[in-house]
Amino acid sequence: MIPASGRVRSLAALALAGLAGGCLYGFAGGGLPPHIRTVAIVPFDNQTSTPALTQQVYDALREAMQSRLGLRSAGEPTADAVVRGAITRYETDIPLSFQTGQQGSVAVTRRRVQLTLDVEIYDNRQAKTIWKRAGFTVDGEYNPPQEGEGRQLALNKLIADIVDGAQSQW
Repeated sequence: MIPASGRVRSLAALALAGLAGGCLYGFAGGGLPPHIRTVAIVPFDNQTSTPALTQQVYDALREAMQSRLGLRSAGEPTADAVVRGAITRYETDIPLSFQTGQQGSVAVTRRRVQLTLDVEIYDNRQAKTIWKRAGFTVDGEYNPPQEGEGRQLALNKLIADIVDGAQSQW
């Protein structure tokens, strides 16, 4: 028999291993309905002046749906679920912190990007929306001039929030 302190450590290690492995629904009692096994991700309508966002959002969603939710890719007409949406806003230069230099000059030392989207996950088999969010905003902070780092942080938050939100509905 394992002493109580050893059982607590074992359970804590197991929980951390599940979180590190991206397991979002193993302990929550949720999970996907049995009929959702495939997903189609429709490239988001990009209403911003940053064309690269379309592919970056698509790639991040595809990877998350496969690795974190265990869904296989399929074409939109045959997929069990469809993810679609629009990228409605992308702001890159939101100043967060400043530093005063010599002779009163001011420099921005930290900035934020903000990404706003409308997202829907639709159940093709039951013909109903599983999860939907309009005006969904995520952000990422960065040190100038590394805007790409801030964008990646925002994308990571976006994917985590979509997967978590969808899981909470299933």
